[in-house]
Amino acid sequence: MSEVFYQRLQSLLKREQIRIKEPLASHTTFQIGGPADYFLLPEDESQVAEAIKLCQEEKMPYFILGKGSNLLVSDKGYRGVIIKLAKNFSRIGIVGSKVTAQAGASLSELAEKIAEKSLAGFEFASGIPGTLGGAVTMNAGAYGGEMKDIISDATVLDMDGRVHFLEKQELRLGYRTSIIQEEHMVVLSASFLLKEGKEEDIRAAIAELTRKREEKQPLEYPSAGSTFKRPEGYFAGKLIMDSGLRGFSIGNAGVSEKHCGFVINQGGASALEIYTLIQEVIRIVYEKQGVRLEPEVRLLGEF
Repeated sequence: MSEVFYQRLQSLLKREQIRIKEPLASHTTFQIGGPADYFLLPEDESQVAEAIKLCQEEKMPYFILGKGSNLLVSDKGYRGVIIKLAKNFSRIGIVGSKVTAQAGASLSELAEKIAEKSLAGFEFASGIPGTLGGAVTMNAGAYGGEMKDIISDATVLDMDGRVHFLEKQELRLGYRTSIIQEEHMVVLSASFLLKEGKEEDIRAAIAELTRKREEKQPLEYPSAGSTFKRPEGYFAGKLIMDSGLRGFSIGNAGVSEKHCGFVINQGGASALEIYTLIQEVIRIVYEKQGVRLEPEVRLLGEF
């Protein structure tokens, strides 16, 4: 540990906002991952900006973490700084039909607050297991809806620590991509314009989507959600199933029998087992179907 770096961190954040050698398994939905050298819990935009600026000045690698829902962290952990934007960075404001929330707000909590105000349009995101920041960065979507359908604008931080207000068209939202991802920006907050509806109808729609997820997805196992991007003209899960890989496993990592598009932690899986399984699925599907799958899950650390 760098004593100088740690002292500088303490000048920016309170002691309880700084953790050393924090295990990342408890911060990812795969429930996998070794320790991070430094783990920070900023509470406002200036703390985020100052922490990133410090990392850049000290040439310290850093990574912005939400709920860790689309992430596979190495068993060796992360040699650098994790800046977590979750409950510590999750304020939500609703004025009329406009909703504004910080990047760390969970999509499920956001959906609940929006339903309370009888606003419709956010139902598709209610079961996506992540935070708003990650959802905007990836233009997350499910059941026929995606972030670009409802977003109005976002406040982001660029790599030089400058804050920018970007309108919808400036975000360049595409299939699982955005200018935020391309330019390595950090989402600080985002706003949505929704439609007035009836609370009971909105809750009924959320309940129906929840039922479909529980029926079709292996929610009883730790995973990173859908593991592969959808290849144009195909469905990843069907390609994997047609390749005879339903239930295929390496160690404690497995292809879900309920939905072949999900790689799951069957209990005590290592990051290496998950990674090896993903690579094998890609190889076998290409060999048998002639389609090369691309992982949706991001890798963090050394593999």
